[in-house]
Amino acid sequence: MLRPIIAIVGRPNVGKSSLFNRLVGRRRALVRDVPGVTRDRLYGQVAFERWQATVVDTGGFDPSSEEPLVEAVRRQVLVAVDEADLVLLVVDAREGITALDEEIARILRKSGRPVVLVANKVEDAAQEPALGDFYRLGLGELIPVSAEHGRGVAEMLEAVRARCPQPAAPPAAAAAPVHIAIIGRPNVGKSSLLNAMVGTERVLVHEAPGTTRDAVDTALVYRGRPYVLVDTAGIRRKGRVSEPLEKLAVVMALKSLERCQVAVLVLDASEGLTAQDAHIAGYANEAGRATVIAVNKWDLVPPGMVRKAEVVEQIRERLPFLEYAPICFTSATRAEGLPELFDAVDTVAAEARRRVPTGAVAEALLGALARRPMTVGGVPLTIQSAVQVGTGPPTFAVRVNKPDQIHFSYERYLVNALRRAFGFAGSPIRLSFRRAAGPRARRRRVRR
Repeated sequence: MLRPIIAIVGRPNVGKSSLFNRLVGRRRALVRDVPGVTRDRLYGQVAFERWQATVVDTGGFDPSSEEPLVEAVRRQVLVAVDEADLVLLVVDAREGITALDEEIARILRKSGRPVVLVANKVEDAAQEPALGDFYRLGLGELIPVSAEHGRGVAEMLEAVRARCPQPAAPPAAAAAPVHIAIIGRPNVGKSSLLNAMVGTERVLVHEAPGTTRDAVDTALVYRGRPYVLVDTAGIRRKGRVSEPLEKLAVVMALKSLERCQVAVLVLDASEGLTAQDAHIAGYANEAGRATVIAVNKWDLVPPGMVRKAEVVEQIRERLPFLEYAPICFTSATRAEGLPELFDAVDTVAAEARRRVPTGAVAEALLGALARRPMTVGGVPLTIQSAVQVGTGPPTFAVRVNKPDQIHFSYERYLVNALRRAFGFAGSPIRLSFRRAAGPRARRRRVRR
């Protein structure tokens, strides 16, 4: 069955993200005791007994503000309300009703969506008699909860389940989506690129670096194929990350690499490749993720100033450890280069999942050893066996007589031999060297 969609709405700093994290059962949204932490829409799944729903965290809603970033947050909230089957309006039980609460309630009543009013930060029953004033909002029954401690959350979910529409029958089974993490330093156009890929303002775009803080999941279908895009906060060097919120955002950006299949590393064509770009590229390589490099803002490069071939050469020179990654040139503002970007993502995702027959792996590595023998302390290196043991990234267990003495340059030579033989475009290759079994160990295995 299709899950109903529940939007969590309220003014800044009433505990919406804390409630979201409580419902999804893990720390997906950033939580901090300052207003305006959440800016984009953040999606998660909630399960209550045998009932399931999609829950959406939104930024603090201030319909009266004209400040550009707050206005962008307001648009995101209205989109969440428009697509929701039910809205949770969260108010702060400690502060009482405010004029902003009343304005938000008026907008929700006009939306026509079912609304459940939730008074957060109610730690014990002694606070409940003071909540009567919230009934002035005209939204019916009030449910007291404590998102931090879980008090009243089950009762809230019972009310939500009762008021949600019955789910419709599911569509025909579809292919599993490719999860893509969009990474890069601040203000290179990651959110703009995501919006261009989706075709709508899915995440906030603002000229100030650091606009994106949460890792925001966005499902889309492009040319009939499903994807999940994860826009992440701009990653800075650890030494330059001082604000606690920014530290949390960087941690969550790195975690997004753990749950994606493909990383799209976004570079700013107007600024060229920086040391921080190389630093972030290293994160993707270390995580073992298939990678596509997107040179964004190509429209800002004056015609004739630099050729694409020269940019590719610079990237290959500065990022030799990503020599396997395809390079695309994009303009998020003009939606240019997107078909090529999706083609590259499809290719590297498939290559990262490729499996090679065991005999072919051994043949390729033995051929490489024959072409360029290696000697360790006067003893020739020998390969006893080689087998693929994993995908995403492709990982190979290689039994050799000197597993601890293989120089990294020779390991790179063997990796390149596998790449020449089997491709694995866009994906790192991992080799796990293990000690070859001696004659006695082999005889013991045979007798068993």
